[in-house]
Amino acid sequence: MNDWPEAWSDDNRGGRYGRGSASAQPESARVMRQVRRGRPAPPGQDAYGGVPQQPHYVDGGYDSGYNTGQVYGGGGGRGGGDGYGPQRPAPDWRRRVKWTAITLVTVLLVTTVATYFWADSKLNREVDLSKVIERPEKGEGTNYLIVGSDSRAGLSDEDKKRLRTGSSEGKRTDSMMILHTGSNGPTLISLPRDSNVEIPTFKGSESGKTYQGTGRQVKLNAAYAEDGPELLVRTVEFNTGLHIDHYVEIGFAGFANIVDAAGGVEIDIPQDIKDTKSGADFRKGKQTLNGEEALAFVRTRYALAGSDLDRTKNQQKFLSALANQVATPGTVLNPFRLYPTMGAGLDSLIVDRDMGLFDLADMFWSMKGVSGGEGTSMNMPLAGSSGGNLLWDKDKVKQLVNQLNNDEKVTVTGD
Repeated sequence: MNDWPEAWSDDNRGGRYGRGSASAQPESARVMRQVRRGRPAPPGQDAYGGVPQQPHYVDGGYDSGYNTGQVYGGGGGRGGGDGYGPQRPAPDWRRRVKWTAITLVTVLLVTTVATYFWADSKLNREVDLSKVIERPEKGEGTNYLIVGSDSRAGLSDEDKKRLRTGSSEGKRTDSMMILHTGSNGPTLISLPRDSNVEIPTFKGSESGKTYQGTGRQVKLNAAYAEDGPELLVRTVEFNTGLHIDHYVEIGFAGFANIVDAAGGVEIDIPQDIKDTKSGADFRKGKQTLNGEEALAFVRTRYALAGSDLDRTKNQQKFLSALANQVATPGTVLNPFRLYPTMGAGLDSLIVDRDMGLFDLADMFWSMKGVSGGEGTSMNMPLAGSSGGNLLWDKDKVKQLVNQLNNDEKVTVTGD
């Protein structure tokens, strides 16, 4: 007796049930169909006597057919594969990008902080402006006194000969400038070293003793030679009425090292220059100067018609070009050039005790702004000379100082 429903036979079953599968792959789980024994189904009903076929759940939907024979977990699983072993999940690119960004920001932050403390530790804060007495009131903006000294510190005998610096002992000022920074652009003012000034009452930087002023008239560079940076600041403030906020000094060796570390400085020399004393030997036109050549250029005065006045103009021009050169992407984005340049500059600078890296950066970018046409460069206004000393035009100097103190646009012109 055949126990299968009517219209079913062993042939209907084929290899699907009870005889195994012809497929090499095992069958997946399925829901058995309902089987009903008894009389045939009435017309209009199916072979199950009105009991509907029971669907089974497959991959998120219902299907009334039998299993296709796929292996459990195989086929279209996430990440693909051939059905053997664990499947690899697809990469989470959003997560990877996030952690890469976090890592880069962390490295940049750590590098920046480390660079800041490294650079800050290299500043030579040797000048104590608290020793300067009877100071004028501070005005708007910031005033830097920038001094180039003829210090031979760090130079070997061979260097002195090569750079033609001589072997004089001690230090004297070779150049002096006031840089004012504010809301109306930077103003760079050269103070000729032969300027006639009065030495006021001052307190000795080493002895602490007060020396009363006697009205003594000297050249400006004599103040530095007599008692160093503190007396120079005191003399400049007394003769101008301008408060000096920060002091910056650089010697011969440091200047040449900075230029070489920056890879040289391109400058347009306005005339042929040949000076046996400084070693300058240049043709008119654009050229790139190395440290030795740059030092000769800024020191030259005997070969210039205006002597010291023309030299101060060349010094202003070169310092602005140097600042512009250092600020190029080729230096700032190249650590093999940036760090040597920073190291050479910071090692050779002498600054006041309150000078910070942000103050130094402000001075640097303002110098760059002068060469970029955003500011003004000039000599201190002069009224003539007496006994080899250059006399300042007192009315113009007073007007200039008022404009600087009020951080106004400078309209005064100098020689």
